[in-house]
Amino acid sequence: MSESEFDAVSVNELFQLLPHRYPFLLIDKIINVNEDKSATGIKNVTVNEPHFAGHFPGKPIMPGVLIIEAMAQTAGAICARQHSKGAVKLVYFMSIDGVKFRKPVTPGDVLLLHVIQTKHRRGIFKYDCDAVVEGVKVAEASITAMMIDPEDT
Repeated sequence: MSESEFDAVSVNELFQLLPHRYPFLLIDKIINVNEDKSATGIKNVTVNEPHFAGHFPGKPIMPGVLIIEAMAQTAGAICARQHSKGAVKLVYFMSIDGVKFRKPVTPGDVLLLHVIQTKHRRGIFKYDCDAVVEGVKVAEASITAMMIDPEDT
């Protein structure tokens, strides 16, 4: 697939694919979408996000768990887009492995969330994920999740 064939997901489409809403929708759009195989989520980190009031006053740092959640939302959105056939689906975490935080993420940063599928079997998906700011890797993780129908919960 050539780069010109890659697709994008707007914030309006994210609202259709994910159940998350403010303040917990942690991605602004997704670019370079290659089906459910890979994509890059974009998170514009702004000082007016609610977690910065307490994490940490005078020295705002994006919590690592929210970086991981943004990675998962990126992967979950491309899975739902590729496999839901227009129906509402939920994507649940199963495991998070190999998590490393390398550098703080602060207001003003543009967080690029690279996700690459490494496994897909019967509604279970595994992605290797990197979070990057200005070309520097700030976090990484391997995420496994399952996609289910909401009525099965």
